[in-house]
Amino acid sequence: MRHLGPVLVALALVLSGRTAAQETAIVSLQTADDARGWDAVGKLVLGDHGFCTGALIAPQLVLTAAHCLYDRSTGVQMRAEEIEFQAGFRNGRAIAYRTVARAVTHPDYRYVPDDQLERVSVDLALLELAQPIRLPSLTPFETGATPVEGDKVGVVSYAQGREEAPSIQKVCAVLAERPEALILTCDVDFGSSGSPVFSLGDGVARVVSVISAKAEIDGRKVALAVPLAEPLDRLRSALAESKAQGSAGVGTVRMLSGGQGAGAKFVRP
Repeated sequence: MRHLGPVLVALALVLSGRTAAQETAIVSLQTADDARGWDAVGKLVLGDHGFCTGALIAPQLVLTAAHCLYDRSTGVQMRAEEIEFQAGFRNGRAIAYRTVARAVTHPDYRYVPDDQLERVSVDLALLELAQPIRLPSLTPFETGATPVEGDKVGVVSYAQGREEAPSIQKVCAVLAERPEALILTCDVDFGSSGSPVFSLGDGVARVVSVISAKAEIDGRKVALAVPLAEPLDRLRSALAESKAQGSAGVGTVRMLSGGQGAGAKFVRP
């Protein structure tokens, strides 16, 4: 993992001494009963390049992280049709399979050679599926306001070592709310990129953020997530503009990896 210098070192100082709310353990959603209500979370299969996690927020729209759309080794954008959304994938089968017809990233998402925490704030993408998913058992998630420091949230994700079924962490916490990123205590790993972060107020699960990266701050494991409200509005506008122009636009990936050093460490999950 690459050392990010003063930006995350400063963040480490901000977080120093803070204690989070008690988190719950990650639980695998192995059965239909376990997964009831969460089937709109799915695995994004990225051609031969691995997988990420995404969430259906409309019958034909999947929300995920922008960096998922690129080949990790070359930084070259993937063709939309190479990506498949597998809704509610569990133990070899999905509730629905859809290819992607169009993919857009946040208009400000750009490749940069150096790791920059502020890029997390625009690490967001919308995928338009080739066909909508309309099933009685699968309801797209609503979106909600960005959580603030001290709020409890939950995450549903696929990840390395648990790629055959989604897992849920019902309670983790927002350690800090910054313009660049939300800092969460949620347990994420490679493959969790794009995972929806939920608020569970009044019994309704609403997507309020998206996992961008995992990080270490002075040895403390945290997750970095996209503050959703404003970026999502711009992303919807970008999708509408792309459709009007008749072309699928995507940005360029930046890869974060490698390195030594103390203090803060940061990698893409």
